[in-house]
Amino acid sequence: MTTAAPVKTQYEAIIGLETHCQLKTDTKIFCNCSTEFGGDPNSQICPICMGMPGVLPVLNQKVLEYAVKTGTALNCQIAPFSKFDRKQYFYPDLPKNYQISQFDLPIAEHGWLEIELVDSDGNPARKRIGITRLHMEEDAGKLVHGGSDRLAGSSFSLVDYNRTGVPLLEIVSEPDLRTGQEAAEYAQELRRIIRYLGVGDGNMQEGSLRCDVNVSIRPVGQEAFGTKVEIKNMNSFSAIQKAIEYEIERQTQALATGERIVQETRLWEEGSQRTISMRVKEGSSDYRYFPEPDLTGIQVTTEQLEQWRSELPELPAQKRHRYETELGLSAYDARVLTDDRSVAEYFETAIAAQASPKPTANWIMGDIAAYLNANKLSITEIGFKPEALAELVKLIEDNTISNNAGKEILPDLLANGGSPAKIVEERGLAQLSDPDAIAAIIDEVIASNPKELEQYRGGKTKLLGFFVGQVLKKTSGRANPKLTNQLLAQKLNP
Repeated sequence: MTTAAPVKTQYEAIIGLETHCQLKTDTKIFCNCSTEFGGDPNSQICPICMGMPGVLPVLNQKVLEYAVKTGTALNCQIAPFSKFDRKQYFYPDLPKNYQISQFDLPIAEHGWLEIELVDSDGNPARKRIGITRLHMEEDAGKLVHGGSDRLAGSSFSLVDYNRTGVPLLEIVSEPDLRTGQEAAEYAQELRRIIRYLGVGDGNMQEGSLRCDVNVSIRPVGQEAFGTKVEIKNMNSFSAIQKAIEYEIERQTQALATGERIVQETRLWEEGSQRTISMRVKEGSSDYRYFPEPDLTGIQVTTEQLEQWRSELPELPAQKRHRYETELGLSAYDARVLTDDRSVAEYFETAIAAQASPKPTANWIMGDIAAYLNANKLSITEIGFKPEALAELVKLIEDNTISNNAGKEILPDLLANGGSPAKIVEERGLAQLSDPDAIAAIIDEVIASNPKELEQYRGGKTKLLGFFVGQVLKKTSGRANPKLTNQLLAQKLNP
């Protein structure tokens, strides 16, 4: 009697992100020290952000404004009353030995954002990811490890307190994510929103956007969550995806071999492409929260809320939907154009100048994007204005110039700006679209190439391209290609 093989357990991942976003304010959250990145170590500190005895913090009003705007953009409920708390945090880079944060009464809760994944055919798959909470807090300093030690890897550590007190928003997602790809897209969408709002620059390389990932797995169909593992030290969206995929595989293999999953914090090692254990994870009780006695509660008035809500721009997801439904663009095109707010504004300015959406999108995503990447420029730094792009698109659409002629003058426009129509006139690039003139040139070409004519009429129809090329050569590329093909077809096939 044959015994059936045991059914292999199928697991699903439960993923949530805790994202810290540095706010782009001129001064820190509770003092007047500069938040500028890259200053000399410990040159942007004062008794307040260093937590000296007897000092009193004062909330930066701009931080509250940015928190409310971000919470609103994330569809959160804004609390009419919230407060700050002390979170005990005994790390060398936190000079007070506690962090001023928010615990049980955060500024915003119960929101969501929409992520969009586009498949290879350009079809979008949309999903809402819940936002548990958004709260304000201060950042810690930065440890710089140096020297060399055979066992520990470094022999000493230096502390730079410039970052201490820089305002942060911590945004905690619901455990609604299921794959590394979804998590990476969530983080990217969150950064798009932050950049659109202008509240932060979202630069992961500088640490102004930092994501911690919580990953657990459970058998498919089980409601209870598995043991959660936190992953830190990911400085790119690609790293977020890879770290999650590695951790899912590690936990799956562990359960398959009977190993117990431990609640812990792990680090992502970019070089070895793996996670390694860092420490056992703390619980909220370890932080011993209590209300911050030096700061009063925060009240957001109806007038403030309405004012800040009215100042919100159109957000990335709204733009994507509008580009697809009103402008007829594909999900892929809409996604690329809305990734950066300045690119979207450039595109919309060109459309407002009566340029057709699809060819305008093609120029921006193709030749213009290649130029920006090659020269490490943003679209706001080039001389080629969106109104000039609209002019170029219309010159091609009304057959004044060919698409190739447009590409010929583009480098000059990108570097120096100016009017496409004027350059076309100066260089004599206007397209030849007179049927009689083109027909006369075709007659000359046919008369000059009797051998090719005989071969064409003998069945070698691929020679049509040869005749088109000869006509374009005689007209210095100015002959209208479509009209040239039509007239050649008539004359070669009497």
